[in-house]
Amino acid sequence: MRKLTRRIYAGSVAIGGGAPVSIQSMLNTPTTDVEASLQQISRLAAAGCQLVRLAVPDRAAAAGFAEIAAGSSLPLVADIHFDHRLALLAAEGGAKKIRINPGNIGDEGKVREVADCCRERGIPIRIGVNGGSLEKRLLEKYGHPTPEALVESAFSHMELLDKCGFTDICVSMKSSSVPLTVQAYRLFSEKSDVPLHLGVTETGSVYMGTVKSAMGIGGLLCLGIGDTIRVSLTADPVEEIYAAKAILKAAGVRKEGVNLISCPTCGRTKIDLIGLVDRVEKALSDCEKPITVAVMGCVVNGPGEAREADVGIAGGDDCGMLFAKGKQLGVYPYDQLLDALLSYIDTL
Repeated sequence: MRKLTRRIYAGSVAIGGGAPVSIQSMLNTPTTDVEASLQQISRLAAAGCQLVRLAVPDRAAAAGFAEIAAGSSLPLVADIHFDHRLALLAAEGGAKKIRINPGNIGDEGKVREVADCCRERGIPIRIGVNGGSLEKRLLEKYGHPTPEALVESAFSHMELLDKCGFTDICVSMKSSSVPLTVQAYRLFSEKSDVPLHLGVTETGSVYMGTVKSAMGIGGLLCLGIGDTIRVSLTADPVEEIYAAKAILKAAGVRKEGVNLISCPTCGRTKIDLIGLVDRVEKALSDCEKPITVAVMGCVVNGPGEAREADVGIAGGDDCGMLFAKGKQLGVYPYDQLLDALLSYIDTL
């Protein structure tokens, strides 16, 4: 069961309070390149992204942000560091959410300016704690980034915003260490009902980054923790959306889309199962039907798994049996299995 947190809104996207776990990404185009940024937003939206974050490092980027916001199909999050005036410009320019680290944008007066501006416009603030940029006092206290240090940093920033009368917030506590990240989120979740933005930072390539994110984000989701997620990959941001959707499905959090199960193959397999699974996965990549599809290689576990699935294949000797809801629909030659499977899925 998911922990019930407070609810905030980033534009039309609800975060927390039992709302579906939303998917975020971050553009890797310069925020000053309006056309390229809008094109990337369109690709992300088509892949299933719901919120997009943009870096706003200077005034030129803030001006670009406003132009992008005017043409964006998705709510935009402004990523701000050091200069509180950039947060004000982004809020005025159409940001639906602001990501700041209150500890690095100046004194309490500057934080209050940001809080007041966001309150007037109904814009929530994400407190983004990162293991690589902890406050000096916490590093001196704990010696190095620890779960306790990340949580203490988050609470100190929350207290600062609370002094400003601002509570429309969510929190992230990211690290490149999966165990550290998971422990920090668990510890925070025990102490607060503030909605949580999950992520493991600086994870690497598509392969390794997806593995680390699945362990960190997926593990927390299985514990009922988390309200919105961003998979961080050194890759095309669209890959982050594909990985995020797969993690949500694997964790049982999102029901939309195909849940594909297949066996690892062994010496009993008499068909090219690897090739068939690849083709099935590609053919169903855009299918949003909440169904389980089994593609199994032999008669040991194949029929049983296929019967438990909404629809499935159990391989034979250069052929396969097609099952649906526990009933055998027919036996087909190998080269007809994919068409038979897809034809049946079309009827669902």
